[in-house]
Amino acid sequence: MDSPTHAKTSILPSGGGAMLMDPSDTLILLLDHQSGLFQTVKDIAVADLRRNVEMIAKLATLLKIPVITTASEPAGTNGPLMPEIHLHAPHAVYVPRKGEVNAWDNDDFVAAVRSTGRRTLVMAGVWTSVCVMFPALDARAAGYEVYAVLDASGDPSEMASRISLARFVQGGVKPISTNALLSELHRSWARPEAAELAGLYALAAPNYAAVIESYLRAQQAARDSV
Repeated sequence: MDSPTHAKTSILPSGGGAMLMDPSDTLILLLDHQSGLFQTVKDIAVADLRRNVEMIAKLATLLKIPVITTASEPAGTNGPLMPEIHLHAPHAVYVPRKGEVNAWDNDDFVAAVRSTGRRTLVMAGVWTSVCVMFPALDARAAGYEVYAVLDASGDPSEMASRISLARFVQGGVKPISTNALLSELHRSWARPEAAELAGLYALAAPNYAAVIESYLRAQQAARDSV
């Protein structure tokens, strides 16, 4: 088992952040978000799933977090990766596989992960019970801290989702939602990217777009009354 060497730099004097992920140590892995597999997803609306993945790609670019993508047999029935990932995260590195179902079975993929030097892995993919589960458990065995973004992943049934969640927890993989991932990496509105981050919340939680609109209207009304 590899041993973690990273000391968190995101812990505040108050102790805040001690149990949260450190953006400077985080690597995002987007696994097998392929057109053919999307057609099998039944535990989440595919439009919601795609929007959440798009948000993660945009967040990674905004906060300069590295991204690795991969696909099993993209020329076959599983289909190509959704193009929005590399469109919104042009810095993402794609690692081809040689037919392995488990990305962690691929030496090039594991080498790409290790080359970043980062020890906190955030994973999402289709199917959750396979494409995310297998590398997540293997990465845990290798000593990484691993998060699984459940609503940026999808499975063929609600039953598969429930079983996946139980197995993640049993294996030490931490489940997280897209919205929580955004908030955990965001941490403070007192940062220069605050306005752009607010726009990302509207993707992760579409009703938040109405909150932003109401706030902007109130600000405009206040200016008009002066």
